[in-house]
Amino acid sequence: MSKLQYKPNKNSKAGVTLLQDIHEGNSDLTYVSFKLIQMDSGATYSEILKDKEVCIVALTGNASVRTGDQWFKDLGTRESVFEKKPTDSVYISNDSEFEISADRACKLALCYAPSTEKKPAQVIRAADNSVEHRGKYQNKRMVHNILPDNVDISNSLLVVEVYTEGGNFSSYPPHKHDRDHLPEESFLEETYYHEIDPEQGFVFQRVYTDDRSLDETMSVEHGDVVSVPKGYHPVGVPDGYTSYYLNVMAGPKKIWKFHNDPDHEWILARK
Repeated sequence: MSKLQYKPNKNSKAGVTLLQDIHEGNSDLTYVSFKLIQMDSGATYSEILKDKEVCIVALTGNASVRTGDQWFKDLGTRESVFEKKPTDSVYISNDSEFEISADRACKLALCYAPSTEKKPAQVIRAADNSVEHRGKYQNKRMVHNILPDNVDISNSLLVVEVYTEGGNFSSYPPHKHDRDHLPEESFLEETYYHEIDPEQGFVFQRVYTDDRSLDETMSVEHGDVVSVPKGYHPVGVPDGYTSYYLNVMAGPKKIWKFHNDPDHEWILARK
């Protein structure tokens, strides 16, 4: 299996299952860390943030989040990500502590990036997510913008949800953002948390650089995470299945400026 691909774990304690835990110690990532937790109803989970900020995304079920004397309650809008409607999230800055309480069984994504400037904690309700439809032909996807680069909530974090129907490619034509060379391109690491409907399906993801020093093609299954430290990173979805992924991006500057693979950019000019 590729070193960029992470299978879900089943490490459970006191009603909390840590399904994914990707960080600088077990990946080639420096800016992005990612956890996925599944909580039984009534379970609690807590952390102390030091030099990182976090965006807590209520993927399914319902939860409440406390940080300091603030409570953000009744988070979550869906029982499956494939209801295809936006959900609630909470942003918490560095040098903070937080506690999550599961109001009902829930699954939560914890998205981290380095942070030194203290910002106010705040809820990002489903209604705050902008929804975009991108692409044409067999390159169509729907995007829920949770923390886009034009929203001044976080220091480094960018977080989006993407839906791609069967027979389409996403993150396509292949693009990259691995050079700190603005205004042409920004440096952003990225993780993809994948879900697939129906669950027995798979998608293909390739991560490659121009010189092919990195060139990995993965068969990605439900619950897997793919890390993208650099390079182009398209996703292909077989017929009959729907792809969902949660993207987390972060780098030295909170700007998403990508560069298309010149070998494939011609498809954008089709009529």
